[in-house]
Amino acid sequence: MRNILYIVVFLFSISVVSQELNCTIVVNAQQTGDENLPVFKTMERQINEFINKTKWTDKSYLPQERINCSMFITIQDYSSDSFKGTLQIQSSRPVYESAYGTPVYNYNDKDFSFNYLEYQNMIYNPTQFESNLISILSFHVYMILGMDADSFSQKGGEPYFQQARTIMQYSQQENFKGWQQKDGLQTRFTLIDNILSPTYKEIRNVMYSYHIGALDTMHENQKLGKQKIANSLKQLEVMNRRRPNSYILRVFFDSKADEIEQIFSGGPSVNITQITEMLNKVAPMHSAKWRNIKF
Repeated sequence: MRNILYIVVFLFSISVVSQELNCTIVVNAQQTGDENLPVFKTMERQINEFINKTKWTDKSYLPQERINCSMFITIQDYSSDSFKGTLQIQSSRPVYESAYGTPVYNYNDKDFSFNYLEYQNMIYNPTQFESNLISILSFHVYMILGMDADSFSQKGGEPYFQQARTIMQYSQQENFKGWQQKDGLQTRFTLIDNILSPTYKEIRNVMYSYHIGALDTMHENQKLGKQKIANSLKQLEVMNRRRPNSYILRVFFDSKADEIEQIFSGGPSVNITQITEMLNKVAPMHSAKWRNIKF
């Protein structure tokens, strides 16, 4: 009996360390006027199981190490098995010696169209297109994993970003919007192209130095931590001079603008003149937030 108990505990321990994400899924179909249809609840449940039970990497995660994230799906229109809407993705990671979770990835995918049949199988294939729904969800899972890994080690997200690009490449043939260069400047294509391009190399350097080198040290010396964050962000000036108003810069500040405003609006004082001047240059779309920095 004791041996059987040990086997059960062992098998349970394998299951709890295998998954990488702790993801909340919401499917909101209110805009369709048919939000109470069973298909939307089934869709939400299936996507939740797909995201949280798929093994995305070859690493093992303890329950407390799983990445906290959310996917908010807004269905705007549907006809038979064809659906169209938006997908808002957010992820965060803990700050060392703190109960605070810092936002890492915040992306609004507006090219979210797909076919779905209730109770259809949802299985991820790393090398082959299965459906546009699976491709989009999997692409953003690897963006979450990549951004998170980059915040802990220098270019630690490389294998995950490469897999996101692989998904983009094999999904291009299916003629869904968002996967090709011709689809515009604010797409999944542009996002992964920017993140892997040497032209925008500073953004990944900042992801590392901002978190590990600065935010994670603020429990020791808050003023020094704030100054390190400012120094880290200065790297973005160089990138912005090379390629002004890049899409990846906008994605970065969509995640970080509120946090940066809060950091420099309280606590030990640092020279904010240079910081706000720099922020207004590289992220003018958040100028209202930068004006609030008057500490």
